[in-house]
Amino acid sequence: MTRILIVDDSSTMRRIIRSALNTLGFTAVEEAVAGADALTKIGAGGIDLVISDWAMPQMSGLDLLRAIRADAAHATLPVLMVTGIGEESDIADAVEAGVDGYLLKPFKPETLAEKIQQILGGGVKA
Repeated sequence: MTRILIVDDSSTMRRIIRSALNTLGFTAVEEAVAGADALTKIGAGGIDLVISDWAMPQMSGLDLLRAIRADAAHATLPVLMVTGIGEESDIADAVEAGVDGYLLKPFKPETLAEKIQQILGGGVKA
């Protein structure tokens, strides 16, 4: 079973993403409201995919991504950025930092499913 961590300071957006994931068959979904909270949950182990917003207080999604990549124990953890920030330079920064996928809000559940499939490949187990 694929365990997914949603990181977003917006409870509404977390609910939308969780609902989309549930529709796709993913039920092992955890939530974090901030980057520091996410790092604690990632550190506890068992997370297979992080879906993170970019624009969050204290620690942006880009900073979270960099922190994940800097930690040898979790450096290869797949990260999907789901955000309203879509400037080419921002996407380039995320790619340079090691993001595995980038999805602009608003999105359709089918598009989210495609991104997860691209990132996890045959290892997807809802």
